[in-house]
Amino acid sequence: MELDNIDFQILRLLTENSRVQWKDLGKQIHMTGQAVGNRIKKLEDHGVIKAYSLIVDEMKLGLIFTAFVTIYMKTADHDAFIRFVQERKEVVEGHRVSGEGCYHVKIKVKSQDQLNNFLNQLLEHGNYSLNLSIQEIKKYDPLTAALQ
Repeated sequence: MELDNIDFQILRLLTENSRVQWKDLGKQIHMTGQAVGNRIKKLEDHGVIKAYSLIVDEMKLGLIFTAFVTIYMKTADHDAFIRFVQERKEVVEGHRVSGEGCYHVKIKVKSQDQLNNFLNQLLEHGNYSLNLSIQEIKKYDPLTAALQ
């Protein structure tokens, strides 16, 4: 599906507020609500819009530590490690990598104890190095990346 400028405007506005009514969105881009709705339906049908989501204040949920862990595997059998990563609620992202280490995972935890517990269990699979985030300075925005 080829996206035009209007599609990108709709996506940008939905990113800011996915609960906006179609007629209100239409006023902002000089279209009728029905025309906007048709465009949104087309974007959904073609998989451009995969889902609608919430942005939650992680601090209010008690998630106060973000850590990046580089894992150095002890064995060539990675299946048990992959299951471990997929089952752990602390893991928000995981990647097999080239370069430094075998895997990089991003975790979010509520406490030092939860972090230590995760790291102790991780030692069954390999050694690790740890970096704690002290400030997020940029978040990935797929719309901005698509426009570049």
